[in-house]
Amino acid sequence: MEQLNVVSFTDAAVIRGSSMSEQAKAGGRYHVECFDRDGKLKWVEEFDNVVTTVGKNAMLDAALAGSAYTVTGPYIGLISSVSFSAVAAGDTMASHSGWTEAGITNAPTYSAGRKTASWAAASGGSKALSSNASYAVTGSGTVKGCFMVYGTGAVSTVDNTAGTLLSAGLFTGGDKVVSNGDTLNVSYSLAL
Repeated sequence: MEQLNVVSFTDAAVIRGSSMSEQAKAGGRYHVECFDRDGKLKWVEEFDNVVTTVGKNAMLDAALAGSAYTVTGPYIGLISSVSFSAVAAGDTMASHSGWTEAGITNAPTYSAGRKTASWAAASGGSKALSSNASYAVTGSGTVKGCFMVYGTGAVSTVDNTAGTLLSAGLFTGGDKVVSNGDTLNVSYSLAL
């Protein structure tokens, strides 16, 4: 006669994290569309940007220590290919030796000044423009990307170095040539 010994056992484990943490990192994204003079889409470019150190500091000061803070701008500008070498986190409006602004001195040129950003309400930790910034190109040239300036002293005047440089970004698909009569529509979103 065979005998069967029944054995049962139980095993349990608890896995838990030793700490809880959350990080907030500012990250922006530009979306640019170029239409020719007949309204035909020529190209589309979407790219991340560098949120500058001075831009982050201005946001933190306004959000956490501001009182009755009113933002000036923000204004969106275009980066020219003229004398371009780099965009860096340490750039400021007064000192961005790696790039120049398109619009007057550096091609391409466009009508009016920098465009004022109009914002939709923040949602899900992100804030986006409520409408595109639109540039009517008046002189051909090559665009590298976009930037945004705001805060005390910021103005819509092209080549003005006042204000706080919030962000600057470059096209990921390479430089983009624009022609007289083209229209550039720029949108932007920033997430924390």
